[in-house]
Amino acid sequence: MNVPLPPFKPCWWLKNPHAQTIAATWFKAPKLQGEADRVELQDGDFIDLIWYGKERLERPVVLLLHGLEGSDDSHYIRSIVNSLHRAGFRVVFMYHRGCSPEHNRLARSYHSGETGDMAEVMSHIQNHTGQPVFAAIGYSLGANALLKYLGEQGEAAGVGTAIAVSTPFDLHAACIKLDAGVSRVYQRHLVARLIRRYQDKFEHRPAPLEVDVSELKSFLRFDEHVTAALNGFDGAVDYYARSSSWQYLSAIRKPCLIIHAVDDPFLPDSSIPDADVLPDCVQLELTDHGGHVGFLQGGLKPGRWLDGAILSYLLGTGS
Repeated sequence: MNVPLPPFKPCWWLKNPHAQTIAATWFKAPKLQGEADRVELQDGDFIDLIWYGKERLERPVVLLLHGLEGSDDSHYIRSIVNSLHRAGFRVVFMYHRGCSPEHNRLARSYHSGETGDMAEVMSHIQNHTGQPVFAAIGYSLGANALLKYLGEQGEAAGVGTAIAVSTPFDLHAACIKLDAGVSRVYQRHLVARLIRRYQDKFEHRPAPLEVDVSELKSFLRFDEHVTAALNGFDGAVDYYARSSSWQYLSAIRKPCLIIHAVDDPFLPDSSIPDADVLPDCVQLELTDHGGHVGFLQGGLKPGRWLDGAILSYLLGTGS
């Protein structure tokens, strides 16, 4: 059953996908104060969480998964935390491994196909609250990992429902898209941040790789020499092939909403899944405009359509 969502009408001056993507970062909601929590992982590493409204003992829990090089300060996270908090949910923000203020212990870090950490966090939440996670919301890289997790776990996924926003369904196709035209701006910015994170992490401990990361200027090269090497993949192409979520979509058995803009500058529209081949439990909400995690609507003062759509879905599935 599809849950009706409010129609998306982009700002008249922000129909361009790059304008949507970039302008969304300008409008940040207040940053709420949360409660830190550390999950000790089975492999000896850790994941840091932030709880908002932890004292709401009987309220459903929503888990948030950020995108590449995101954090609790990302514009989309600050916004949805505020919206969910006002709606009375308990909210748990999960830093991907290595993304919290303290570097993780092991040489490996997060990547687009990592689902084991998510499973351990969901188990931690259930042990703490006595109830499964009501909903998980993933953005970009977090959305890809979430959909992969749902497909891997099927009925056993420890979550009631899920929402995936601006998913790079085909990582290789996204890599090619981000290495062409204006989209190279995003690649340059994000790869530079990945390089800085690697350099900071291994400034005071032995580096595990004999590579000058400052020379890795594209996703393909960084993933070939760092991501794949640290996470057991046979190069970047193997990493993309095994971690892309498109191949797991047909195995999803939990209610799931996928929100995606056809003009997303991070992914060619040819890589967007066809609604006809998705399971009945998956609702695909496609918009012509919206960019990458943009979806700004209104007049001169934009509003975030995305948060309202997410709340409509959560309240619709929970009713």
